[in-house]
Amino acid sequence: MRNARSAVPGFSIAIAILIAGLMLALIVGRYPVSLGDLMSVLTAKLAGHRADVSPAVESVIWQVRGPRVIAAMLVGAALAVAGTAFQGLFRNPLVSPDILGASSGAALGAVVGIYLSLSVFAVQAVAFLGGLIAVGVVYVIGASARSRDPILVLVLTGVVVGSLFGAGVGLVKYLADPYNQLPAMTFWLLGSLSATGVSDLAPLFGPVAIGAAVLVALRWRMNVMSLPEEEARALGVATGPLRIAIVAAATLVTSASVATAGIIGWVGLVVPHLARSLVGPDFARLLPASAILGGGYLLLIDTLARTMAQVEIPLGILTALIGTPFFIWLLASVQKNWS
Repeated sequence: MRNARSAVPGFSIAIAILIAGLMLALIVGRYPVSLGDLMSVLTAKLAGHRADVSPAVESVIWQVRGPRVIAAMLVGAALAVAGTAFQGLFRNPLVSPDILGASSGAALGAVVGIYLSLSVFAVQAVAFLGGLIAVGVVYVIGASARSRDPILVLVLTGVVVGSLFGAGVGLVKYLADPYNQLPAMTFWLLGSLSATGVSDLAPLFGPVAIGAAVLVALRWRMNVMSLPEEEARALGVATGPLRIAIVAAATLVTSASVATAGIIGWVGLVVPHLARSLVGPDFARLLPASAILGGGYLLLIDTLARTMAQVEIPLGILTALIGTPFFIWLLASVQKNWS
């Protein structure tokens, strides 16, 4: 009970960030919407009558910004939850879907799907397969390499495998149509939600909901997986099947996010640490806090991306500008702990 009460301030901060990001995303833009008009539209929708605003305002809120806001929340929550799961599974604070190669593998699968002109669901399926293969290769190599420094081996393996899949992405781009497919692939690989519409929400929501539900259902066992392998098995946990289920669920939500928004790095590394500082390491609280904080974080980033310049800035650039110094600080902090 005391632990639950201690998490209340942390959840309050995460929810406040999400609400602030949601409001800013709906109000700020090339067509500004006042807070009064926004509240009028929202209350009218709940009451079931027409809002006392111009049709253009309603169109901007529901048709233009609404789908993009929902997609940003889902993608941010998915990447944050996946990063939380990977960090807990590998007992490594430096692990994220980007570093483990899940994003690169999913990107290769999605680019191949785009090159073959597959449907949205088929692109997500191929992206999921690519992400799963990448993480599987990293995990097998990291587990087989006997080293006194497993964290360094895991990070280096992820970098190498990510580079290999990145080379595959480069090959597909080289073979793609330079007038139609290549510009779309290049812009998509930098991460963007600019082309998100209502039709993109269902293919995104389904995999994210399924993967997140699996991780939440396994939250207590994930706490046990944070222990050394022998101790977890002594407590009666089947570590092998559980590890496969966690990797599959985290890769599913990552792949769905990549297939929808492209590669948006660093969210899965930065947000779990922020959430852990707010609510603690217990996955029963950490997973929902990461999802809430991840959704609010990407909402703020996406709002900044489409308003800070005359042209829209890719999301991957902004998240890298924030994530890179955070990773350097984290690496230095972990090094101190090693010594």
